[in-house]
Formats: sequence, C-alpha cells, structure tokens
Amino acid sequence: MPSARQLPAALPGRRLPDAPQIPPMHFATIEQAIDAIRDRGLRLSTPRRLILEALFAADGAVSAQQLSRDLGLDATSVYRNLELLERFGAVHHVHLAHGAGLYVLAGPEDFEYLYCEHCGTLTAVAIADLDPVRDVIREQFGFQARFTHFAIVGLCQQCAVHTAGP
Repeated sequence: MPSARQLPAALPGRRLPDAPQIPPMHFATIEQAIDAIRDRGLRLSTPRRLILEALFAADGAVSAQQLSRDLGLDATSVYRNLELLERFGAVHHVHLAHGAGLYVLAGPEDFEYLYCEHCGTLTAVAIADLDPVRDVIREQFGFQARFTHFAIVGLCQQCAVHTAGP
C-alpha cells in the first residue's frame, strides 16, 4: 500500500460529523411527499410546502439561496426547513468545491456528483457507476470512500480538451 500522509484534525480530539444516514423517503409526486412527511410526524408549513414544490419542479439540485430568491422566503427559513427535511429523509445535499451546498429530493436511487470547476457543469452519476473508483481507493489505501456528500471536482470532458496545453 502506498504511504499516505494523514493531516491533523482541525480540532485536536474531534472529528467531523458523519453524513446523515437516514433512510430516504421514496415518492413520485408532491402529494406522496406531503403524506410521507406527515406520516413521520412533521407539520407541513407553507414555507415547507413551497420548498418541496420548488424541489419537485427543479431540473436538478438547487441552492438554498436560489430557493430563497425564487420563493421570496427568508434565507434562514429556507435553510432551517431544508435541514429539517433532510433529517426526516426527504432531501439530501451535496457540496461543490467552494460553493454553497445544493439540495435535491431524496428518492429510490441516490446519486453522486461530478462537478466541473471550469464551467460549473454538475453531472449526476449512479452510485454503482463509481464503484470501480471506490474499489481502487479501498485496494490502494484501505479507505472506504463515499462521494454522496461532496462532489468529485475536476474538469468535464469538454473543458479538459479546451484547457489542455500542447
């Protein structure tokens, strides 16, 4: 196994919290989402309903800032509701490079993401498609990698071709 240098923890004696491991809810419609949330004992406030509707309407993952702007809701309220919905398994978030986290509805199939740091393209990838990468990391370093909370950052194929030197 190649040697790997371990960096000290940011706070001695402390470790980063684990990513949420709540089983995701599975729903295909806003009505099913509302029923599932109520079944878990969560009240459906107007902001919460608006956020769910916006996530259903989105083409992919969206930031809390975008939801706040588009829905005319206070950013604090949007973050609070997204965090609550995540604790209940209705949404999950992914972090991209240095940008804000993005939120997406949880579903029967979770995705991992590839983020192009040049053009900003976000590509959803089925988890099984990155298993060979995880296998190499496990074999080389004895490390069990997860890419669900943080996107893999690099260059998409098009940007890699355009930024490659002679």
